[in-house]
Amino acid sequence: MNKAFTKEAEAGDEDDDDLPGLPALPAGARNYITPAGYRRLRDELMTLLDIERPKIVEVVSWAAKNGDRSENGDYLYGKKRLREIDRRIRFLTKRLDIAEVADPSAHHGSDQVFFGATVTYANANGDERTITIKGIDEADSLRGEVSWVAPIARALLKARAGDEVLLQTPGGVERIEVVEVRYPAPER
Repeated sequence: MNKAFTKEAEAGDEDDDDLPGLPALPAGARNYITPAGYRRLRDELMTLLDIERPKIVEVVSWAAKNGDRSENGDYLYGKKRLREIDRRIRFLTKRLDIAEVADPSAHHGSDQVFFGATVTYANANGDERTITIKGIDEADSLRGEVSWVAPIARALLKARAGDEVLLQTPGGVERIEVVEVRYPAPER
């Protein structure tokens, strides 16, 4: 059989649109996201569509005109990069289509934990930690942000400042106290 009619699977070349390492939405869950997170994802999508993809298409087109494609690095890399960009575009499009923008500033001044809250809590030893509850697609643990479906967020949701809640951890159940709840001020 001619090699042109076979498809060799490449490492990391999945048919599904969920990229490895990206969080999956729980079944039946809503895709809550903050207005800033929505803008970031939408900007990324527009950059991919308007800038990145056209550049790569141009390089691949130029490389294809150079003859033997089997040893043409620009062509091979460009085709691989196009697949990655197209996969990310499909992922972002799907996630933005089902996104429910929830503005945390609507709760400004409240002491109850809802989506978008910045919560300071203390464990039994008195160690305090501050987290912000964000959407699945925007949470960044390095910046102290957790997804609203994370165990800590689920334990804290609907609690008020001064409440004690139980957090299920790998080491057992831990009692934590909500110290402070903050929300961003509404934009004017």
